[in-house]
Amino acid sequence: MPSDAKILIVDDHEETLYALESALAPLGYRLARATSGDEALKQVLRGQVGLLLLDVRMPGVSGLDVVRYMRRVEQTQNIPVILLTGFGADHELTATAFGLGVADLVMKPTDPWALRTKVRYLYDAYQRHRALEEEVRELRALVKGPAEAHEPHPRPALPHPDARVPPQRDSPAATSANDRT
Repeated sequence: MPSDAKILIVDDHEETLYALESALAPLGYRLARATSGDEALKQVLRGQVGLLLLDVRMPGVSGLDVVRYMRRVEQTQNIPVILLTGFGADHELTATAFGLGVADLVMKPTDPWALRTKVRYLYDAYQRHRALEEEVRELRALVKGPAEAHEPHPRPALPHPDARVPPQRDSPAATSANDRT
C-alpha cells in the first residue's frame, strides 16, 4: 500500500540516528529524523508520520513526555511508537511505557533484522487502519448523500409479501385526500 507517511526516528545522538536509518533503509519507507523531543512533536503534529522510533532519555523533553502528549491529541493518539533505551531493562520504565500504549520497548543496540520486522508490521498495520478509516468516512458520506437527502422524502409503499393485503398509503394526509375523492 503506497503511502506518503514517514517513519520518524528520534534520538539525541547522531551515530544512533545513522545506525537506525541504515537498519531501516532496506524497507524502502520514507524516513525522517529529529534530535529532540520538541522537534519530534513538531513533526508529528505537522502530520504524515506513520510510526515513531523514539529514544526514551533525551535532554529537555523525554521520549515518555512525547508519548504522553501524543496520546492526548486526537490526530496523534493512534500513531504506533517504539521506544528505544540504552539503559537496560527497568520495570518502572516498562510499566510506564506500556501503560501509555507504546507498541514496543527495544534495547539498544538493536538487532537490525528484528527491528525491521517490528517496524514493517506496525507501519503496515497503521496504514491499513488509516485506509479503513478513510473508507468508512467515504461510505458514511455516500449513505448521507447530498444535502437535500436530509429533507424528508416520502417513500413508496412496498408490496406486502401476501398479495391479499392491500398496499399501504404514503401518509395520513394522502389517505384522507384519496378517501374524499
